[in-house]
Amino acid sequence: MRPRTTDAPRMRRAAAALALLLGLTGCSGGVVPEPQVVQAEARADLSEQPEATTFADLADAPQDPDPRGRTDGVVLHVKRELAVRDAPGGSAFAKLPATQLDNPTWVPVVAERGQWARVLLPSRPNGTSGWVWTGDPDLVEKARSPYLVDVDVNARRLEVFQDGRSVGEWVVGVGKAKSPTPRGRTFIMAAIEETVTHFSPIILPLGTHSETFNSYGGGPGTVALHGWPDPAVFGRADSDGCVRVPADALHLLSTLPLGTLVVLR
Repeated sequence: MRPRTTDAPRMRRAAAALALLLGLTGCSGGVVPEPQVVQAEARADLSEQPEATTFADLADAPQDPDPRGRTDGVVLHVKRELAVRDAPGGSAFAKLPATQLDNPTWVPVVAERGQWARVLLPSRPNGTSGWVWTGDPDLVEKARSPYLVDVDVNARRLEVFQDGRSVGEWVVGVGKAKSPTPRGRTFIMAAIEETVTHFSPIILPLGTHSETFNSYGGGPGTVALHGWPDPAVFGRADSDGCVRVPADALHLLSTLPLGTLVVLR
């Protein structure tokens, strides 16, 4: 069996996202869409464009301009397939689907220009980004995650912040020298229930990949936050690139909204 989506984290995330949306003022409301852009996006032929998922390799996509930078927490929910462009109003090079690994697509916004947003994408190469049109509420909606997950790979520590205040810090396991945990900023892409090996009740795939392995057990080599049954791994560098976290850390992480920024440094 392959890992399947777990209902509880999805329900928590949906509720959290709704609450964030209701509490977000001035993020997307009050701006009148530009009719010509709306029409252009509606007419865009995306049939030949690759999907921007964890399985894709978008070699020509723009790279994240600030791989260790923080954001103001704005995240974007893709409600329907959306063109991803190389610049505001530029050429489309991919399409962002409404789901990722059977979870709703939420991606972090790292820059904005009018009604265009630059978002991080879950595809290879690591640090892939692109611009999407946010002026049509039928296609996208904005929210804000107050959380930030900071992973100091060298120190083997993970810390969660809420509105700039630390709400938890743990010693974690990271990638070994031959398969290091990738650096840069990424995001919580999905939450899935592990039904094969049961080494972690929940796995939180990130929008980044191993730079050593092309695949983990047949998958695309997606790096994740997950638990581990033997606590001896915490504080050690002996994983294949994923970040192994204690049970209480995993419990907190599994409640964070999808799209929450994760900085691996």
